[in-house]
Amino acid sequence: MEQSLRARVRAGDPAAYGELFDEHAAAVHRYAVRATGDWAAAEDVVSLTFLEAWRLREKVRPDGGSLRPWLLGIATNVVRNTARAARRHREALARLPPKEVVPDFADELVGRMADSERLAAAGRALEKLRRPEREVFVLCVWQGLDYAATAEALGVRVGTVRSRLSRARARLRGLTDAGPERPGEGPEPPSGSGQVQGGRTAAARSREDRTR
Repeated sequence: MEQSLRARVRAGDPAAYGELFDEHAAAVHRYAVRATGDWAAAEDVVSLTFLEAWRLREKVRPDGGSLRPWLLGIATNVVRNTARAARRHREALARLPPKEVVPDFADELVGRMADSERLAAAGRALEKLRRPEREVFVLCVWQGLDYAATAEALGVRVGTVRSRLSRARARLRGLTDAGPERPGEGPEPPSGSGQVQGGRTAAARSREDRTR
């Protein structure tokens, strides 16, 4: 019962927090993978998101729907902070002498390497967007949140979500080659409370393919 879960999370019930993790950790991880383009970084984002959620548990409203938008809002802030930290780390490494790279040929990593390449290609396209537009695109198109849930996650108005998503799609259309489907095309996110409707999954995959 989501409303009861909200109240229990707000009260600091460890069992409720375990339920919250079990119910939403996979969604947070999918979002983190899309947002960072890095599997290891995504795992760190999940850990930091739920640590932060525990710290901020008293800010959860006792009434309302799914806690997924609240968690993805926290994850968005974590991604912002980790991106800044990663940038500072890269700048520090750039000042060090280069070292020999030893490739890892472990068989179990082959599939993940291919996935990482595709994620990197998508990430390069999204990096050309302004951060607010990129965040809205990932939440609406890849995570399947509707306008209202995305607005809740980012703390902005629904109209702001609509305009940012429109700009993101227009920008991505200008960055990709012409084809039957482009990253910004496909059905609009539902304006109601539903998470996934119709061919959302297939459409999202088609959009993802164009960003690879």
